[in-house]
This record gives sequence, C-alpha cells and structure tokens, in this order.
Amino acid sequence: MNWEEGLLILVNKLNPLRPEYVPPDLVVTGIPFPFEEDLPKKKMRREAAEALEEMFENGERDGIRLYGLSGYRSYQDQTRIFANNVHRCGEKEANRFSARPGESEHQTGLAMDVTCASVGYELVEEFGGTPEGIWVQQNAPLYGFIIRYPREKEEVTGYIYEPWHLRYVGRQASMDITTKGMVLEEYLSIRK
Repeated sequence: MNWEEGLLILVNKLNPLRPEYVPPDLVVTGIPFPFEEDLPKKKMRREAAEALEEMFENGERDGIRLYGLSGYRSYQDQTRIFANNVHRCGEKEANRFSARPGESEHQTGLAMDVTCASVGYELVEEFGGTPEGIWVQQNAPLYGFIIRYPREKEEVTGYIYEPWHLRYVGRQASMDITTKGMVLEEYLSIRK
C-alpha cells in the first residue's frame, strides 16, 4: 500500500495529493442524499463507506436522519469548486473554507460532508447545534470518523469550523483523537 492509501493520510495545505490520484476502492455509499443524480460525490473508499452506512443506520434508530452531501471529489472537481469560491468570496476568504486542488480530503475518498433537513440540506455552521449535528459529534468516533475541522483549531488545520465534514481514520484513531481533543495534524505529530 502506498502512503496515499493509508487511513491516516494527512492531506492539507502542506501535504497535497497528486492530481492524478484516485482511490483504488471507491464504492457508492448506501446512505441517503438530498439529490437523485448518480454522481461521483456519492462515493467513498469501501471501508469508510461501510462505517458511514452503519453510523447512519444507528442514527436512524436514535431518531436521527442524516444525509450525505459530498464524498469523493476528483482533482478536477476541486479545481472548479475552489475557483467558484474564489470568484464568490475572494481568494483570502475562500482559502479559509475551501481547499485548493490536491489539498482536499475529499480526493482521498475518506471524507463525507453530512447535513440534515432542518438546515435545508446546506453545509452551514448551524448544523453543529441541531440534534443531528450534536448526535454526529457524540457518535461519529464510535464508527471511525472525526469532525476534521473542529472549533478553535483553525490555526492548526487552516480551515474554519466545519461540523459537517467527517473524515474516516478508523475506530482506534478516531477515539484517540476525540478523547484527547486533538485534530489529525496534532495526533500524527505525537505518533512519530
């Protein structure tokens, strides 16, 4: 396995992926989306997809209805998304919430943006205060996910608080990261 295929791969502004990188085991997730189209963003790497499906099923049992909004994105898709955000907000502001091409965890196939009906299926900070967002924060680590960009960690991650952005790192790492109040950058620095 090469470094790009490990579950603890660090992708950020300092550690970009190759433009041609595509995860080898992408599958369509069996979770609900607020759209019908068969798009690549419904995909994740197999292990992450299976864990997310389990999390969504257990959320349903607890009365929590979650939706996926965006999983895998190619380098080309991220190029378009970042350019649109720069056009809309300016480069400095876009750089706080939108990854440049190659710097997006979505390209790894290990990230999924999640949402709910009460926020209009949008990716907004208010999601974190909804019953769904609170449930995600409390339960995601049990399934191997972390909230990748938590509050008050912008200095470390380079991104604003995104309660919707889930990153699969595996169950042991997700529990360690969450119980220690760390982000992936901090966790990997102490593992060296």
